[in-house]
Amino acid sequence: MSRVRISACIIAKDEADRIGPCLDSVSFCDEVLVVDSGSTDGTQDLCRAAGARVIETDWPGWVAQKRRAVDAAEHDWILSLDADERVDAELRAAIEALRDDLGDGGTPAYEVTRKTFYLGRWILHGGWYPEWRVRLFDRRRAHWAGIDPHDRVEVEGAVGRIRDGNLEHFTYRSIDDHIAQMKPYGLKSWWNLRNDDIFVYRWGDPDYVREFLQFFDEDSTAGYYVGSDGYVWGREFISKNPALSGELEIEKHWYR
Repeated sequence: MSRVRISACIIAKDEADRIGPCLDSVSFCDEVLVVDSGSTDGTQDLCRAAGARVIETDWPGWVAQKRRAVDAAEHDWILSLDADERVDAELRAAIEALRDDLGDGGTPAYEVTRKTFYLGRWILHGGWYPEWRVRLFDRRRAHWAGIDPHDRVEVEGAVGRIRDGNLEHFTYRSIDDHIAQMKPYGLKSWWNLRNDDIFVYRWGDPDYVREFLQFFDEDSTAGYYVGSDGYVWGREFISKNPALSGELEIEKHWYR
């Protein structure tokens, strides 16, 4: 059986300060594809210089953009990540070791653990670690779905788990960056709340329910173990509710 080829698919916009390590971390893939939605900071040039194929396009939304990247990939097996994420050495080795088994028509997708770096430290409590995410999948049997901005991969069949290594998530650059990024999320969430089906979607989604329960579980207070960073991080769950998103503005001044 020939070695299965993998396309790394990345969506990006104005990520010149972070795209380099992301690209380096997936250099083992047979193709690196970046779908860029109008960067003005030279992200596209950096990607091309690193050997990635770049598609420049508009921004149709989170789910549609990730679908666009998957559809444009050369290979059926996809490793999907964002520009602020990196495959660590252990996860890379685990994926490489798995390659020979990907082409046997068995497991259609694999979850990996995502570990988040926030305001200068790793967040390892409150349900954020280990955070299992489907990121390696066969596009013939899996696809991006969900309602913006809450994307997820839907899979035909049982999902496997890669237990070695992490997908490192270098989230918001600062508390100001956090607030700036939450605004479009809040607006999109508000628009979705106008739909009659949103209640069914949110509370019928096991991932959302799990996140909600973990936030109020006693473990969620573990954010306090890491001081003010943990407190502000913990409030992000509430910031996803557009009616409460302004609280982060207040907490920004408390944090400083």
